[in-house]
Amino acid sequence: MDCIFCKIIAGDIPSYKVYEDKQVLAFFDILPISPGHTIIVPKKHLSDLEDLTNEEFSAIALATKKIGKAVLSGLDVKGYSIFLDNKSAANQHVPHIHFHLVPRKEGDGLERWPQSGYEQNEAEFFLKKIKAEL
Repeated sequence: MDCIFCKIIAGDIPSYKVYEDKQVLAFFDILPISPGHTIIVPKKHLSDLEDLTNEEFSAIALATKKIGKAVLSGLDVKGYSIFLDNKSAANQHVPHIHFHLVPRKEGDGLERWPQSGYEQNEAEFFLKKIKAEL
């Protein structure tokens, strides 16, 4: 397999491992947004969030919570952002599901993406489309 994260998991590519258990590996991003920026992945190669079982998702969530707590106290930061780029349209560059945990400080200059509102009746339109699939 040509997946860079699978190669890191297998030990074929060196990494700065932050956390590891039976199902999850977490390691530093090589192009960090801030010091301590951690990538959290399932050890099993899965492309997207929808591919995770509930158990696998729970394992990642619990690992993320544990790492977040360690980041807060260990790096003396005031918060962290967690994000997922799911599928290529959302800027997922590595087709192995992965969450980013980015340590944050007040006034660090990191901004949220642009936000907008809904036109009249537009929210109801999108709400119906999503609920029909649930």
